[in-house]
Amino acid sequence: MAPRPAVKLNDVVLPPQMIAAEAQHHPSQTPAAAFQAAARALIIRTLLLEEAKRDAIAVEPELVAPGKRELDDEARIRALMEMRIPVVEPSEDQCRAFYDADPSRFRSPDLYEASHILFLAHPHDVEAYAGAVARAEAVIAELRRSPQRFEAIAREQSECDSKANGGRLGQIVPGETVPEFEKALEGLKEGEIAALPVRSRFGAHILKLDARAHGETLPFDYVRDQIESYLAEQQWRRDVAAYIERLVSRAKIEGVEMSPSMGKAA
Repeated sequence: MAPRPAVKLNDVVLPPQMIAAEAQHHPSQTPAAAFQAAARALIIRTLLLEEAKRDAIAVEPELVAPGKRELDDEARIRALMEMRIPVVEPSEDQCRAFYDADPSRFRSPDLYEASHILFLAHPHDVEAYAGAVARAEAVIAELRRSPQRFEAIAREQSECDSKANGGRLGQIVPGETVPEFEKALEGLKEGEIAALPVRSRFGAHILKLDARAHGETLPFDYVRDQIESYLAEQQWRRDVAAYIERLVSRAKIEGVEMSPSMGKAA
């Protein structure tokens, strides 16, 4: 295998060890692709830090998480971006046009009221899990004959704390339960009991949809601030990418192909 060409920025070689260390943060299909992505990221970072040094930017690293502050270089790049690339707020007309293009994007989530009967089992315990599924199937067969017994059976057999309420879970919005549970809810009609056990990491569920309130399109005034923030961020990202492309175009770069999406590496 031919050795990789040296990666140079303005005739200065970037140490291969530095690029290899950075490559750990750029998962790719091949080591060569990870190396290239890491080299691009280091070049962009170096160019930005040189700009910050040229502007004599002095910063105080900010707190980014409890007990964790930015690194000095991260703080310098953040301050450089804040100074060179101001946030441009979109106009009222731009926000309205974005909303009017597809109001259905701005919907309140569907709201479910559901009940379940749970037979606990860990998926890794194959025998116990199969037993939980079999128990659920037997109860579903009984409920086909006597659906009105759902609450009573939940109180008698469910292994979830909701058994005290006859299996009732109350109101549920998307994201509050496991994906398998939500997918099953979406396919049920009000009052319907799922024909098959719902399998999750907790075990086997017998699911009943008690009620559903469909989400509604939210009015423009309700989501205007959200749209304004989104459009401002998207414009800022485009401006950052354009700024980085200008820096790259003025630099002498060898040994790596700078991609059109290189602005993402900042």
